[in-house]
Amino acid sequence: MKFICTRDKNECVISTEAVVRGISKTGGLYVPVEFPKVDLDEIIMMNSYKEVAKRIISLFFDELSEEEIDLCIDSSYGKRFKDSEVAPLKILDGFSVMELFHGPTLAFKDMALTFMPHLMKISMEKMGIDKKVLILTATSGDTGKAALEGFKDVENIEIIVFYPENGVSDIQKLQMNTQEGKNVKVVGIKGNFDDAQTGVKEVFNDKEFNEFCLEEGYMLSSANSINIGRLIPQIIYYFNAYRLLVTKGVIERNEEVNFSVPTGNFGNILAGYYAKLLGLPINKLICASNENNVLYDFFNEGKYDKNRELKLTSSPSMDILISSNLERLLFEITFRDDVLVSKLMSDLKNNGSYSITEDMKVGLKSFSSYYSTESEVKKAIKKCFDENQYVIDTHTASAYDAFIKNKKEDEHYTIVLSTASPFKFSKDVLRALTGEDMIGVDAFKANARLSGEYDLFIPSELVELGEKDILHKNTIEKDDIMSFCKSYVEGKEND
Repeated sequence: MKFICTRDKNECVISTEAVVRGISKTGGLYVPVEFPKVDLDEIIMMNSYKEVAKRIISLFFDELSEEEIDLCIDSSYGKRFKDSEVAPLKILDGFSVMELFHGPTLAFKDMALTFMPHLMKISMEKMGIDKKVLILTATSGDTGKAALEGFKDVENIEIIVFYPENGVSDIQKLQMNTQEGKNVKVVGIKGNFDDAQTGVKEVFNDKEFNEFCLEEGYMLSSANSINIGRLIPQIIYYFNAYRLLVTKGVIERNEEVNFSVPTGNFGNILAGYYAKLLGLPINKLICASNENNVLYDFFNEGKYDKNRELKLTSSPSMDILISSNLERLLFEITFRDDVLVSKLMSDLKNNGSYSITEDMKVGLKSFSSYYSTESEVKKAIKKCFDENQYVIDTHTASAYDAFIKNKKEDEHYTIVLSTASPFKFSKDVLRALTGEDMIGVDAFKANARLSGEYDLFIPSELVELGEKDILHKNTIEKDDIMSFCKSYVEGKEND
């Protein structure tokens, strides 16, 4: 399959090139030229996550041989996940929770970032690339660790992750700063996630710097969900969840369902939208936000406006005001009008906002949107446990809260996406469950208490984390991302 650019449809590339490039020459994002219909009966008859993965991946990456696709799938879903179902479903009272946190970093980003390094390596080989690929990634918490873990020690690939120094949880920061690997670099910035994301995009869009990189033997790419190679694998778990619900007798074949998705950068829920375009019977995609409710305003008012203060919340991976993947949705609801999308993105860059037309709003009918205050997040964690004896993290709480709100007017069966282990945010989870403030409590002691009082098993990755050395101590100003990258390419920052 070929991929085109959201800002210039004349830029058309094969899948391997889209994966390696990450972002288009114009700064736009790659999207599939088409969405072929998937045979739902075929999916339902499958017996494993890996089988579903192979079907979805083969649709979009048909330049890869069957053996190459099998290698990518076996190296990720066959080895890196502790649960045999990869993304197990917990059937609760009147709804289900899809657990996306059984990978090596205990967050949903593993669902794609265990797969993507193998995909990129094969893509590089097929393109005959004789340079190193330098991956630049901005993270609001979970992408960073998942990308570092996925790409560590992969031949001819190096990776730099930028994260907001004071905008991630203690556990997330430790996960990144203790990361081993001869090809990895972690950098804290004195700013927020949007500053990091903007800085990385400016590096990608700087023609002079890209030429300098080529001269030095590097080409740039990304592991964020702006990379289509990261986004496509996320479609898999929507189809797999539906398969499990049918085979378990929870829903009827062809019955429409809702998915409630906690989202910040819009990649996770966009994968669900792509699944719907492929033919999955989805009634509504419930977009769940925290107090940074820029997406809520967009879906309910038709205006995207980032001109507001970014709030640091107990769900840091959603503390985002520039949702990059929304550009791909705009491309679809404008009937693939690349000129209009380019104008809207220019308005966002220059004015910090844009508005969509009434015709475009019609294209949003597959979505509903809600946001949760910090108080509502706490109440949702407590309510979910009291009624279901099930502990959720702060991000999942926003999706659960959105499900409850949406249920008042929509009775479709709903799957809540759980995007992180509660142990990654144990202090906030305990605060919600016990009413105690948890000020000054060590994160590892909080994990032990959460485990002991609620009969939960602490993941070994977090037990071992407390014993690891801090290997990355870089901190820079938010406007110094370009200069840091240049120094790295020159060899001054990669000792």
